[in-house]
Amino acid sequence: MTNLRVLIVEDEAIVAMLLEAYLEELGCTVVAIATNVQQAIRLATEEVFDLAFLDVNLNGQKAHALPGVLNRRGKPFAFVTGYGQHGVLSAYADAPLVSKPFSKDMISDVLELFRQP
Repeated sequence: MTNLRVLIVEDEAIVAMLLEAYLEELGCTVVAIATNVQQAIRLATEEVFDLAFLDVNLNGQKAHALPGVLNRRGKPFAFVTGYGQHGVLSAYADAPLVSKPFSKDMISDVLELFRQP
């Protein structure tokens, strides 16, 4: 996959904008940005995308339902969080994790995992 379509789930506007900019610089298309759990679940269920970057905590709500929704659709995802592995449910501990603050290189490294055949 060369031009990955990405769903961003992030409640902090500055972080979402930075992630979107990095993804676009790396050849991806951001199809949507969800800023709360309800919107994220709707977009994860209905939107057409190749992978998602998920924040764990959205405006004080844990986004623990999202990985299950994505798994049911066969959509890979990576966590983007300031909580490290502690914020991730153990069932999804194998998913790639990008720690905040992140760099473009960190995002690129995760994308390479998804671009491999």
